[in-house]
Amino acid sequence: MITVVGTGTGAAPADDVLADVLAAAELVVGGRRHLDAVPLPDGAERVVLGPLAPALDTIEEYVGKDRPVVVLASGDPGFFGIVRVLAERFGPERLDVRPGVSSVAAAFARIGLPWDDAVVVSAHGRELRTAVNVCRARAKTAVLTGPGAGPAELGAALAGEDRVLVVASGLGSAAERVERVTPGEAAARDWGTAVSVVLCLDERRALGPVRTVAGPGERPAGWALDEAEFAHRDSMITKFEVRALALARLGPRPGDLVWDVGAGSGSVAVECARLGAAAVAVEKAPDGVERIRANAAAHGVDVRVVRGVAPDALDGLADDPDAVFVGGGGRELPAIVAGCARRARRAVVVAMAALDRVPAARAALTDAGFSCEGVLLQSSRLTPLPGDVTRLAATNPVFLLWGVRRPLDREGVAQ
Repeated sequence: MITVVGTGTGAAPADDVLADVLAAAELVVGGRRHLDAVPLPDGAERVVLGPLAPALDTIEEYVGKDRPVVVLASGDPGFFGIVRVLAERFGPERLDVRPGVSSVAAAFARIGLPWDDAVVVSAHGRELRTAVNVCRARAKTAVLTGPGAGPAELGAALAGEDRVLVVASGLGSAAERVERVTPGEAAARDWGTAVSVVLCLDERRALGPVRTVAGPGERPAGWALDEAEFAHRDSMITKFEVRALALARLGPRPGDLVWDVGAGSGSVAVECARLGAAAVAVEKAPDGVERIRANAAAHGVDVRVVRGVAPDALDGLADDPDAVFVGGGGRELPAIVAGCARRARRAVVVAMAALDRVPAARAALTDAGFSCEGVLLQSSRLTPLPGDVTRLAATNPVFLLWGVRRPLDREGVAQ
């Protein structure tokens, strides 16, 4: 067996947890601070965890000879920890896991908040933008940090967002510190290497409703909501039939950033936020800006609203989006689509009432290296008539164009 012992929130596991497993161990694997904190049995080999591959190879040698192995890890090793790697290599049946308290649970305990409705995202060895976008979209997020993805980097990326960062360092040790800071304050400091976890909170909603499903809550029961679910001006809103296909092509998901350009009522941005993405709505009209904010609040989601005229307004958006919806533009539509296509990582979706604008919008997408498809959507809705009968009432046709970024070949050319 490989016994995996979590050290809770301190530097060393409790003696009574380790006594029975360390006494018989012939190989003990762990971080340097974990190994230094425990008495190793006489004759036991010690392997300091650095690169995983050599350590796993050594473990395999001992396991193959039925020699007992102990692995020391931080917190709960089954939660974004080494249990996954060990189970993949040796099989879960060979593991005896004795978890400690995770840093996430400990950090929330320190500030007196439940965390059954929190989203946990790891930035350790991963792209920071995913964690940043989850923090933008959710009211309660725990970020597991790593080199180049600590409180300073997270704070810099969240500058201007209405969030509080709780930085928990050295949890369970004599040097434990739990500090509340703004993103700007976090960005201005050197936090060192002792950070355990960063909590990102919208404190107005930090104490959320009782949940029956852990995490950020169940997915929406429906999307492509009826127009009546949004405040809008003179039916200037993306109709739900069009919105349904647009959402399918945008593919919003947790960790994504989506722009809604020429947002109007913000219905697309709100729906993307309901599906877990971070959303930015760009709108030129002051009354439109207020409607978007009201619609976001009515649906309980965060949408960042930027007042400005595209394409120039796009220059002020620092982070590249995963997907973009363009719902307005007039004569500037080709330039707007081209500006969005230069920035979009995955997809651009364009809705047009004027068929004359389709060729230029399509050219803007293909010139930027996107594969492009489109469809004319023309639907008729059941409408009641006197005498308890119904008729079909046609909606205005809309052309929906979407581009998907083509992968690059080895020479960096779009395939």
